[in-house]
Amino acid sequence: MLDLKAVEDYLAPRIDGFKGPVTAEKTATGQSNPTFILTAPSGKYVLRRKPEGSLLKSAHAVDREFRVMSALADSAVPVPETYFLCDDEAVIGSMFFVMSHVAGHSYTDPRLPDCAVEQRRRIYDSMNAGLAALHSVDIAAAGLADYGPPGNYFARQISRWTKQYRASETETLPDMDALIDWLDNNIPPETATPRLVHGDWRIDNLLFDDAGNLAAVLDWELSTLGDPLADLGAQLMQWAMPVGPEGRGLDGVDRKALGIPENKAYIDLYARRAGLADTPDMTFPVAFSFFRMAAILQGVKKRALDGNASNIEQGLRLGSFVGLFARKGLEALSAGS
Repeated sequence: MLDLKAVEDYLAPRIDGFKGPVTAEKTATGQSNPTFILTAPSGKYVLRRKPEGSLLKSAHAVDREFRVMSALADSAVPVPETYFLCDDEAVIGSMFFVMSHVAGHSYTDPRLPDCAVEQRRRIYDSMNAGLAALHSVDIAAAGLADYGPPGNYFARQISRWTKQYRASETETLPDMDALIDWLDNNIPPETATPRLVHGDWRIDNLLFDDAGNLAAVLDWELSTLGDPLADLGAQLMQWAMPVGPEGRGLDGVDRKALGIPENKAYIDLYARRAGLADTPDMTFPVAFSFFRMAAILQGVKKRALDGNASNIEQGLRLGSFVGLFARKGLEALSAGS
C-alpha cells in the first residue's frame, strides 16, 4: 500500500503544476517493481517502486530504469518523461521514481485478437523499427557509456542469473541445470560494439497508439550495455510460448492469416534496419532468453512463497512456469531459430 499523503507531499514541490489530492491504482503488471497509476486534478502520473522486504542483490533496479529513460528523452526511442527519483526509503518504505503517464494500448496477447490485420502488421513493424532504433542509440552521446560493465555480455548475464536462480531455488529442475550447463559451454564471442540493451523486449512491455505506432517503451529494469541480439532473442522466445494469458505466445498460430511476420522475416527486417551485414543465428540468444526468464520467474516464485511478492497469487502462478521455460530453452537448441 502507498502512503498517499507522503506521495502527495513529495510530488508537490517536484512536478511543475502538480495539484492534489492524489489517488493511486496499482497495475496488474509490475511483478518485479510494483507500479501505480496516480491520478490528481493536475493529471496522471506513474509511480514505480522497489518492493518491500528482503531483496536479491542488484534486483529491482528502479534507479537504473530512471537513469536510462531520462537519458533517452531526446532519442528516437519513445519513453515516458521522468520527473524525479527518490532514494530516501523513509518516504514510502522503498526507493521509487515518478514518470509521466503515456496514453496508449498495452497488449499482453501477441496474437492481438482485437486488432485488424493491417493494424497488426503496423504494430509488428513499429516494434521491429523500435528495436533497431534502440540498438542504434549513441551511448556516449546519451551519457550511458558507463551504463554496463566491460566484458562479454552473455557471460556476465549467465553468471548473474545463475547466481540469482541458485539463491532463489526451491527445487531441483534437471532441465534448468542442463540448460545452464549448455549455455556456460557455448558462450559466443564478445560483440565488437556494445549497444544499449533493454533486457526484456516483449510486446507487453510496450505501448502503442491507435494507429499501431510505438508510443512508449517501458520496464527498463534489466537494461544494460551488451549484445543487442539478446533483445531480439527475448522477443522470439515469447513467440515460442503457448498461446493464452499465461504463455502469451504464438506457438501453433497461423501468423500469415493474422498478418504477423514469421521469425525469419522479422529477423531479416531487423538486420537490415540495424545495419547488420548478415542475418544472425539466433539459437544462442533464444536459449539464453528462456534461461533468464526461468531464473526471473524463480525469483518471483520465491518472493511469493516468502510473502514479499507484489501479488502473491499471481507470483505463485508465474512461478509454476519455471520448468516450462527451462524445457523450451532446451528445445530451442535443437530447433534453432
